[in-house]
Amino acid sequence: MSPMIADTLHSTLKQTFGYDAFRPGQQAVIEASLAKQDCLVLMPTGGGKSLCYQVPAVINEGLTIVVSPLISLMQDQMEQCLAVGIKADLISSQLDADQIAQVYQRLHQGVTDILFVAPERILQVHFVERLHELNISLIAVDEAHCVSHWGHDFRQDYRHLGRLREIFPYIPIMALTATADIATRQDIQEQLNLHEPHVHLASFDRPNIRYTVIPKFKPIDQIIRFIHAHEGNGIIYCSSRNKVDEVRNKLYAKGFKCGAYHAGLSQAERAQAQRDFQNDNLDIMVATVAFGMGINKSNVRYVIHHDLPRSIEAYYQETGRAGRDGLASEALLLFDEKDAARIKQWIETSESHRIEVELEKFEAMERFGDAQTCRRQVLLNYFSELSQTQCGNCDVCLDPPQHFDGLMYAQKVLSCIYRMRQIGTTNQVVDVLKGRRPQRIIEQGHDKLSTFGIGKSQADEYWVNIINQLIHKGYLFIDITNYAVLRLTDAAKGILRGDVPLTLAVPRLSTSTKKAANTPQVSYDKELFAKLKNLRKRLADEIGKPPYVIFSDASLVDMAQNLPMEPSDFLFVSGVGQVKLERYGDQFINVITQHVMSQ
Repeated sequence: MSPMIADTLHSTLKQTFGYDAFRPGQQAVIEASLAKQDCLVLMPTGGGKSLCYQVPAVINEGLTIVVSPLISLMQDQMEQCLAVGIKADLISSQLDADQIAQVYQRLHQGVTDILFVAPERILQVHFVERLHELNISLIAVDEAHCVSHWGHDFRQDYRHLGRLREIFPYIPIMALTATADIATRQDIQEQLNLHEPHVHLASFDRPNIRYTVIPKFKPIDQIIRFIHAHEGNGIIYCSSRNKVDEVRNKLYAKGFKCGAYHAGLSQAERAQAQRDFQNDNLDIMVATVAFGMGINKSNVRYVIHHDLPRSIEAYYQETGRAGRDGLASEALLLFDEKDAARIKQWIETSESHRIEVELEKFEAMERFGDAQTCRRQVLLNYFSELSQTQCGNCDVCLDPPQHFDGLMYAQKVLSCIYRMRQIGTTNQVVDVLKGRRPQRIIEQGHDKLSTFGIGKSQADEYWVNIINQLIHKGYLFIDITNYAVLRLTDAAKGILRGDVPLTLAVPRLSTSTKKAANTPQVSYDKELFAKLKNLRKRLADEIGKPPYVIFSDASLVDMAQNLPMEPSDFLFVSGVGQVKLERYGDQFINVITQHVMSQ
């Protein structure tokens, strides 16, 4: 690449996007694309994938086509482009004939840099005929893992995108994804017919996200405690529509500004919920996995999994919705062996031809939840990014497991289950250990047992953790064919008799509040930051756009830290390019200046 083109890349990066330097790998991908080479780009969520096709779109004379799986995602990506001055359009089923005709008119006039389309549309005969009339310089396939049957989110309409190579043999194709193991990456390359592609595999590490796993017990109470301890917007993922509605209604009744999103709602209801969350009218979104791929909100501060995801890929992608702006964020997983047993049974009894693949992926997710070593290591190693260092920013690193002689506690649990005639669920066993008398315990006469109340001195979560460890060690199993009651295995006899020693990990009962050793703490004027957020919200409401389209939280933190009071200084703020300076610079500089003068 010539020095002249390198200068063009960096001037485009600064003037259009407001960044001083490319992230690792971005420039090489862009250069390969400009040289008409196919590319396979693997970057974590928030890692800068979009920039890899946006910069060529600005520099190239032709049209860049971006294939994207969701209308909401296309709409959001288009808004991001328009906000920095890139001329973008989309064609979707939500447009009427007149609107589509206007898009085609702009395409033929050559004034569009990027066109977003769905996978099923780009292969339609009449649409292909239209495209052949245009000067196309690049085809980008976003969320490319959807093309692979090895991936966690396989989509049939993506499977046919390999025909793009036949239809447009001389146009470079760029495949982009945030989540793909080795098998999925190979399948993407084969299915899309990528020819000797430039491959960029960025690190999967998201160092600003803290990973925490706790045993699920009274999940609503656990979630409320977590939310009270953490500021900002959050997403709570649940496994079913009914669970989404239940969690949302309970949180709403407690006064939280939260919405619900799942496939059981109408398209209009889902769209409104997403707009409310993106526009900061809601603090919390409770959702199924249907919500996520279409959200590009940069300032999500935490993601909670009420239920176990089906794979590490899904977990990684969903937790990746947090902290896209690079600021400190949290990922909390409520881990329940009962959930795990049910999911495993569902997979094993399904008619899917992918049973072995799905089972293997879920068991990897289970191992992540059970891990007694650095959770980030487990994640990175799964994606073949071998890591031997402790991250210092997960629950295991911040609160390393301590071990103790657990024989007496195990005997209390096993004896209680035995005396309950092995007809109690985890919650019911804990009720007996704690000495509580809900109706079912009284009806079964379990409040008369000798084990009733022998665990009063420990918290509920303590006993749930002990039970889970006994399941892992093979002394208990969950009978999912019979209301998920706990049963003893033959090995439990040795524990009850005291014949074998037993070492257990001391249960962790809460999320750690310790600071990560390797996460720098940013010092900035929080009062000014609040004023800038208020201005951003007002401006966003005036133009009907999400606040983060104007500036990310990271940009506001930069302003509150460096206090730019001149346009030339404002251009040094991360994420401020020429277009945003001209549109918003005076108003933000005015707020900063007034704040500084009042101090």
